Amino acid sequence: MDRATLSGDVLPAARRLLGCTVEADTPDGVVAVRLVEVEAYRGADDPASHSFRGRTPRNAVMFGPAGHLYVYFVYGMHFCANVTCLGDGESGAVLLRAGEVVSDPGIARVRRPTARRDVDLAKGPARLASLLGLAREHNGLDVTSPASPVRIVAGAPVPASRVRSGPRVGVAAAADLPWRFWIDGAPEVSPYRPGGTRRRNGGQPAGPRRAPSVRIDP
Repeated sequence: MDRATLSGDVLPAARRLLGCTVEADTPDGVVAVRLVEVEAYRGADDPASHSFRGRTPRNAVMFGPAGHLYVYFVYGMHFCANVTCLGDGESGAVLLRAGEVVSDPGIARVRRPTARRDVDLAKGPARLASLLGLAREHNGLDVTSPASPVRIVAGAPVPASRVRSGPRVGVAAAADLPWRFWIDGAPEVSPYRPGGTRRRNGGQPAGPRRAPSVRIDP
């Protein structure tokens, strides 16, 4: 993946990452997924971003340069992986939400033995990171380098007619921004869950609902 492609704003970078392939060298062999769902996060103007309140030791990678992994631990149990965007000194990243396995499915099954179906192997950011073996030690890796143990290989741009956008998953701040992008019809796309807790009249938490989406025209 060309670093310049990721050095622009997070929204076009996120759309361009759809259809690209993430390759990771794991103890079981090379695992590769084709990205079918991503989420964009900017910096000072995005209250849902980890970098909204400025640079910290945790989010320093988000401030550039573009084309590096930003890996963080969430809920005390999962890692999630992002790719940094924008120019050096500007904060922005794209969360890798879901992918289609395009490498040896046997190796993928070894790495994710609890997955019930192949489409569940990398369905959601935590599952994707687990399948690829991404953890804290991968934070800061340059995914544009062919020599990196984690690489992003550019794919053909996904036609605009197949790209959808909608609210980001599980985000309470700036919840209505349509900064999640996915490939229409891809079975690996993760279910939409709004941020916060919604309750029905009976007081029970509501389940997942379908995210409103829009077609991305050329």
